Amino acid sequence: MSEIKFEVINIEKEPRDQVIIGQANFSIYTVDNIFRDLLTAVPGIKVAVAMNEAEPKLVRFNANDERLGKLASISAQQIGASHVFVTFMNDAFPVNVLPTLRNVSGVCGIYVASANPIQVIIGKTSLGNAIIGVVDGQAVDSIENDVQREARRNLVKKLGYILG
Repeated sequence: MSEIKFEVINIEKEPRDQVIIGQANFSIYTVDNIFRDLLTAVPGIKVAVAMNEAEPKLVRFNANDERLGKLASISAQQIGASHVFVTFMNDAFPVNVLPTLRNVSGVCGIYVASANPIQVIIGKTSLGNAIIGVVDGQAVDSIENDVQREARRNLVKKLGYILG
C-alpha cells in the first residue's frame, strides 16, 4: 500500500497577476499551443505558460514577459505534478481566455482561474505529485446585501460587461 503526503504550495504573484492552473497532455506541443492561442485571444496580452513534462522531468515554458515567465515556471516546478500547466497573465481576465484555453486540443481540465491569493494542495506518492485541490482566495463569511449587489453590478459595468 502506498502512502500519501500532503503539501500546500502558495502561488507567489502580484495582486494584478491573473493565474490559470490546469492539466493537459503532450507537453512538448501543448505548452506552445496554449501560449499561441492566448496571444491570439487577446491582442496585447502579457502572458507566460509553463508546463511540467513527465519525461524528461522538467518545466517547459514560453512567455512574452520575463517576470511572468519566471513566476509561471517557478510555480509549475513547485507544484511538480506532471502535465500540469500554469499560466500567468496581465492585460486580460480569465473570462477573456477560458473558452480559448478549453479548446486547446491537449487541455484536459482547469483547476483555477483567478487573481486572488492561491494555494495548491498537493498529494505526494511514491510515483509523483498530484493536485488534490485549490484554495482560491479567502473563506466566505457573509451573504451579499442590496448595496453590495449594486456595487458589484456597477463594477461589472465599469469593466465593460453589461448585465442583460
